Amino acid sequence: MKRILAFLVALACLAAMPVSLAAAPAGAADFAHWAIVIVAGDDRAHNGNPSQVFDNARTDLAHAFAGIGFAPANMAQFSVDPGPAAQTSDIAAIADALWDLSERAPAGCLIYFTSHGSPDGIVVNQDILTPHELGGIVTNACGARPSVIVISACYSGQFVPALSGPNRVVITAARADRTSFGCGEFDKYTFFDDCFLRALPLVKGFAALGGKVQECVAFREKQLDATPPSEPQLSVGAKVGFTLRWK
Repeated sequence: MKRILAFLVALACLAAMPVSLAAAPAGAADFAHWAIVIVAGDDRAHNGNPSQVFDNARTDLAHAFAGIGFAPANMAQFSVDPGPAAQTSDIAAIADALWDLSERAPAGCLIYFTSHGSPDGIVVNQDILTPHELGGIVTNACGARPSVIVISACYSGQFVPALSGPNRVVITAARADRTSFGCGEFDKYTFFDDCFLRALPLVKGFAALGGKVQECVAFREKQLDATPPSEPQLSVGAKVGFTLRWK
C-alpha cells in the first residue's frame, strides 16, 4: 500500500482540513466531486455455491449513485469476477484507488462494501479486511472530508467504532454480533442491499437513508421470520448531520 507517510500526515491533520461545498446547490452536497469506491468482496453464497448477489448490488449501486449526482468518472468498482467496469477485489488496490480518486475528486468520499463478514472483518476476495485496516485506509485517503461508509456484511457493526467521526456517516448491515440475511445463491441482493437500493429514491440524504434502510430490513426480517434480527447500525457525525443531501 503506497503513501504510508501521507497516512501519518492525514492523522495529524484530521481536525484541520475544512472542505468547501460552496459550489453545491443550497442544502446539497457537491457529490459530482466526490470519490466513490464500490466493492463486491465475494462471488459465493453462504453455502459456498457461486452467486452474483454481491456483484448485482455493485452494478446497480453504481447506476443509483450516478443518478443522484455522483460522477462515474470519479468511481471505481471492484469484483472477485472483474470485467470492463470493475477491477479485481484486492485490499491494496482498493486503498490505492481511493487515494487516487480522492486526489482528483476532493469534496468527499463514498465507500460501499458488500460481501460476507466474519467476527474479524469483511471478506475481500481471499482476505479479511479488518475494521482497523479499513479505518486507516479511509483516514489516509479522505482525512476530514465528509464521508459516507457503508458496510453490507454479517457482523459489520464492528466497523462502526473504527470508522465513525464528526465528518462521517457510517451505515452497516448488522450489529457487531449479528448476521445479516439474503446472501443465497438464488438471491438477487442481500436484504440490506435491496433495502438500500429501494430506499435511495425515497429520501433526500444519507442520514435519512440510514434510518429508512433500518426500517426496511426490520420489516423484511419480521415478514420472513429471520432471527435473530440483524439490527443495522447508523452513525451520523456531528459535523455532517443532515447536510449530506442530494435534493
